Amino acid sequence: MITTSIVPENAPADAPCREFGNSGFDSLNPPNDKLIDACVHCGFCLSTCPSYRVLGTETDSPRGRIYLMDGINEGTIPFTPAAIQHFDTCLGCLACVTTCPSGVQYDKLIESTRAQVRRNTDRPPIEKILRSIVFNLFPYPDRLRLVMRPVTLYQSLGLQNWVRSMGFLELISPQLSAMEGMLPKLPTGAFKDTLPEVIAAQGEQRYRVGMLLGCVQRLFNPAVNAATMRVLTANGCEVVIPKRQGCCGALPHHQGEEDQARSFAKQMIDSFDAENVEYVLINASGCGHTMKEYGHLLKDDKEYADRAAEFVKKVRDVQEFLAEVGLTAPLSALQAEPLSIVYQDACHMIHGQKITSQPRKLLKQIPGVTLKEPIDAALCCGSAGVYNIFQPEIAEELGQQKVTNLTKTGATAIASANVGCYVQISKHLAIQGKVVPVLHPMQFLDYAIRGVQLSDHSES
Repeated sequence: MITTSIVPENAPADAPCREFGNSGFDSLNPPNDKLIDACVHCGFCLSTCPSYRVLGTETDSPRGRIYLMDGINEGTIPFTPAAIQHFDTCLGCLACVTTCPSGVQYDKLIESTRAQVRRNTDRPPIEKILRSIVFNLFPYPDRLRLVMRPVTLYQSLGLQNWVRSMGFLELISPQLSAMEGMLPKLPTGAFKDTLPEVIAAQGEQRYRVGMLLGCVQRLFNPAVNAATMRVLTANGCEVVIPKRQGCCGALPHHQGEEDQARSFAKQMIDSFDAENVEYVLINASGCGHTMKEYGHLLKDDKEYADRAAEFVKKVRDVQEFLAEVGLTAPLSALQAEPLSIVYQDACHMIHGQKITSQPRKLLKQIPGVTLKEPIDAALCCGSAGVYNIFQPEIAEELGQQKVTNLTKTGATAIASANVGCYVQISKHLAIQGKVVPVLHPMQFLDYAIRGVQLSDHSES
């Protein structure tokens, strides 16, 4: 078990990051007292909290973090690096929100706390540089592509294997080593968006829908977007992919970079509002959850508040949408013998968007498919956006647990509807020496519509 420091009730130890009168937080949207007081400290959240499961310390649980928020608000606990460490260990998976019998809105509390940390923390130099790289690179596909081009050479020349075997990145920075360790082999199509801006429906048009491409997914797994487009058009949807769309804002939003998140949200609203679509569909759970939060994110923006509220009404996860409107395209078996698939519940799908039955409903419609259910299905895989970069030790343990639980089902394929989970699970399958295809549910449906066998899953 990984250990970490605990902030006791009378913790004086290190100097506060910044003084703000009686409260350690500044006056801009500190954690809401009423939301804090809703916590009755029952402890139901403990068993479902991944960081508590790994670390075993009260202050690395939702209940403990709420206690810290309250103390910092009241000025009885200093807003110190030691306290901030416990906010940093939170994955933001929202499992505690699902579990809490009192309806505590922990998501709102950690969101406002992380914004406070962002504004008022002076992080160590290496961490500061790493965070700057992440937030100035990952949400910008063109920048990411430019940086990633040399990576193909780095991989093809065997330099990646050499660097990993030497282990010196771990000595320089565990976080930098974790980021390098996530690099997959980039697939064909990673360096260019090839989908047209408008794709006609096959047969009678039922809906005109917009589709989000995502940021990291465009590079690390572009086959998911292509499959999503084909499934939608095969089921009577005209698909619009605005060229102006950028990042949805999920990555900065989950890490307290609120100004950047709001800027991305406005750009996203502008790009899809101009296309007159009936729905805006997303195939990555983290993106979908954030886009459904635009009304809250932009509630104080006079120009965008009402537009954001209307925009959110159109936002759907693609599985949610297809389960609601129904599949019309015929489906064929993915292999000659029966196929068992284990579905992995991404946190921002199951806890954030409350979507559980819809993906399973769609997969069960494929002939010959049976679904397996893993133990601890609702436990985070450790990806959590960029958590597996910033908190690699905890993420490693969670990734190992997730892959062990998924493969213990005996399923011959894994369905995962979030690119971060896909990368994390693929990494830990390789570490454990297990060869199991990890595909998005849209890829399974796409193959079933086109008559592609699962053995051909390397096809885009």
